[in-house]
Amino acid sequence: MFNFLVRKDVRKILKRKDSDAGDRGRALEELRASWFSKWHSFESSKRQQPLLRPTIALTFNFLVSVSIILMNKLVLGKVGFNYPILLTLIHYVCSWLLMAILKALSILPASPPSKSTKYSTLFALGIVMSLSTGLANVSLKYNSVGFYQMAKIAVTPTIVLAELILFQKRVSFLKGLALAVISIGVAVATVTDLQFHFFGACIAVAWIIPSAVNKIMWSNLQQQENWTALGLMWKTTPITLFFLVTMMPWLDPPGVIHYDWSLYNSTIIAISAILGFLLQWSGALALGATSAVTHVVLGQFKTCAILLGGFLLFSSNPGSTSICGAVMALVGMSFYSYLNLHPQQQLTKASLRQSQYSLPKSKLGREKVNGLEGNSGEECV
Repeated sequence: MFNFLVRKDVRKILKRKDSDAGDRGRALEELRASWFSKWHSFESSKRQQPLLRPTIALTFNFLVSVSIILMNKLVLGKVGFNYPILLTLIHYVCSWLLMAILKALSILPASPPSKSTKYSTLFALGIVMSLSTGLANVSLKYNSVGFYQMAKIAVTPTIVLAELILFQKRVSFLKGLALAVISIGVAVATVTDLQFHFFGACIAVAWIIPSAVNKIMWSNLQQQENWTALGLMWKTTPITLFFLVTMMPWLDPPGVIHYDWSLYNSTIIAISAILGFLLQWSGALALGATSAVTHVVLGQFKTCAILLGGFLLFSSNPGSTSICGAVMALVGMSFYSYLNLHPQQQLTKASLRQSQYSLPKSKLGREKVNGLEGNSGEECV
């Protein structure tokens, strides 16, 4: 039997079977890698498409933001779910479950090496996320939309000041002027709707700093330490869930056990949870593609777009003062967008010219090298 197995023709057959099995294994690995690359292509293409990716990310975040504001108003208002921290907790639980499914399917993008980012940084980001999102929903419950947007205006100078202190990142005079025009325009547009509760006003003021720090940390971790949006969400969501649970007894009213969990109410809350995952993902993509200040400007653009859309499409009458303020803010946003995109367009054109000039030279260099190698071979022979 042993002599039969060691015969040359039998060994060839066994090797052929082993190679066939190896080929099947490699084919399965290549198929799995192709699925992962297709899912990961949107985030990995950000370094190759400096203009297209920010536009897609900001548009995605804008559409999801408008949808979840309307849905959360429906949940906290008509549905009567008066538990904003629990609603935020449900959003993050849904996000974690969806990401767990993606991870089980090996679709979740890989995280950078653990040594590149300190665990204390991820822990701090998880705490800031719980404060930023939870306090925002509490503020939206107690204050009017106008006062909520007025509080958002204070986030812009907070981010500029924090980036100047922490990273020595300065804003040019023209960008500062554009941000001032935007802030004044949004303030004028929302000045007619400033109804607020004293407790809600305190929550809105307390929300400003965590919101600014949250946006700065998300942007820096993705741009400087090569984190993907989903990878960073997967690492920080458990920390956020823990601190949201600790916030519930302090900020949510009692009685959630006796809430009417009917099919309609549960469906509306579930849709809101899915939109919460999309909002977190799109916001992370937008922060990774642009900057913290640009993301705040996008939120203010959303406010003005909703106000003007209601006036043009639904014949609502917010008043001439609000309309003038919204138009003023849109002009400032257009100027700010131009200042951000103009250097990127110049950089893209310069890189295209450089690639056009470098390509013929590289081909010529390879031909020269091949020619020299051929001559040297002839001399050796």
